[in-house]
Amino acid sequence: MNRVSKSFVGVVAGVSLALCIFNIWPNRASMNEIKQAEQMGILSYETYTILSNKEEDLVDKDEITQAKIDKLKSVQKQENPQFFGAAEGKNLIIIQLESFQNFLIDLKIDGQEVTPVMNSLVKDNLYFKNFYQMVGQGNTSDAEFVVNTSFYIPYNEAATQNYPDKELPSLPKLLKSNGYDTATFHTNVVDFWNRGELYKAIGWDRYYDQEFFGQDDTVFFGPSDEVLYRKTAEELSKMQSTGVPFYSQVISMTAHHPFTIPHELDRITLPESYQNNMVGDYIRSQNYADYALGLFIDDLKQRGIWDNSLVVIYGDHLGLPKFSLDKRGLELMSEIYGRDYSYRDMLNIPLVISIPGQTESKVMDNVGGQVDILPTVANLLGVSMGNQIHFGEDILNNNYNLLPQRYYLPSGSFINDKAVFMPGTWYDDGTQFPLAKDGVSQALTTEDEYNRALDLLRLSDSYVQQLPDRQKDDQE
Repeated sequence: MNRVSKSFVGVVAGVSLALCIFNIWPNRASMNEIKQAEQMGILSYETYTILSNKEEDLVDKDEITQAKIDKLKSVQKQENPQFFGAAEGKNLIIIQLESFQNFLIDLKIDGQEVTPVMNSLVKDNLYFKNFYQMVGQGNTSDAEFVVNTSFYIPYNEAATQNYPDKELPSLPKLLKSNGYDTATFHTNVVDFWNRGELYKAIGWDRYYDQEFFGQDDTVFFGPSDEVLYRKTAEELSKMQSTGVPFYSQVISMTAHHPFTIPHELDRITLPESYQNNMVGDYIRSQNYADYALGLFIDDLKQRGIWDNSLVVIYGDHLGLPKFSLDKRGLELMSEIYGRDYSYRDMLNIPLVISIPGQTESKVMDNVGGQVDILPTVANLLGVSMGNQIHFGEDILNNNYNLLPQRYYLPSGSFINDKAVFMPGTWYDDGTQFPLAKDGVSQALTTEDEYNRALDLLRLSDSYVQQLPDRQKDDQE
């Protein structure tokens, strides 16, 4: 009996293995993880991901040049770029807004502005309306990584898990070599998402976390944005008093998922249809975050810091994934947009740049992503990036862009100046989501762009993985 049972189990196991191989083998080459799961079946796909242990063939680091990257991206180098040195010698303040999506700009609910502070900034400065997130499973920490390195996120983990042991070229190191003091501010504990190690790899002079901000007025993971901005302004005032220009990155956090901030922080009254659902809670929390940002800006102006600083403000990542919203949430988003909520909307975040002494305000139509912030800022500060590999471009001086996407869209997805593209099994059966509101029927993307986007990701992965290991102190 036992012999029969063992034989039967062996046969079943063999058949099951054969079926798994039958499902896996013909579908393993697809770039699209979603399609792989659909075609293999979920159990076969899980087996495949566990056993495949994907290893990427690295491009030799000596073959990775800025000229090769620029050619893949179709970057047009300008001999006399616009805005070069427009903020030379000024402080740099980069404000990263938690979960802030672009649809919030100029949004009114029952006649009430949801983000009046950001609306005012948009009207008075340079505003990029076609700007997109480029993060992975690390979300906020990935945004910090991409913005400060101009590299793409790794394919399999958060950047803080994959790259903290590398000697990363970065914006803090670049500006430090040009005489800047650098510091980053975040009210969560520095160990969250392994930030402490990433900060060492990026090369910040100092970081300020929950140990500095305390635990008063805590919302979710740390003190409120009001506490963040108040204490940060005090510290920036001390830094400015030294006469040395500084670069500070300020990470807001109160408008964090699940967005259920205490109602005593509410500064907007929403209609009943927005009550007790994620979209309504999201709007409440962003309205508060906008209010706190306004207090920060007023404080910086009173201290004489704002007018002496190049200020860059952007959203770190989406807050409302279309695949996580319930029926009511999707209906509310359709009401807001006047059409179905799409992937292009989900990934769209705002970018605002305030240049000291510049009175020009302009809505910029060209496409950009978080990877572009470093080279754009370097141009404005008049700092050369000639010796630093980067995968972004100066979006003040280039009209075309190619932005590879990972994690929130399947591998092989990208954004160009006309559409968001998401592959099927390959390029030929993919889907494009036009950036233009009216939409168009003709092809807005090409297979060449698809291949170039994949090449860019491979070059970024290869370059970072072959960087020297970071030298660690004995105390680390």
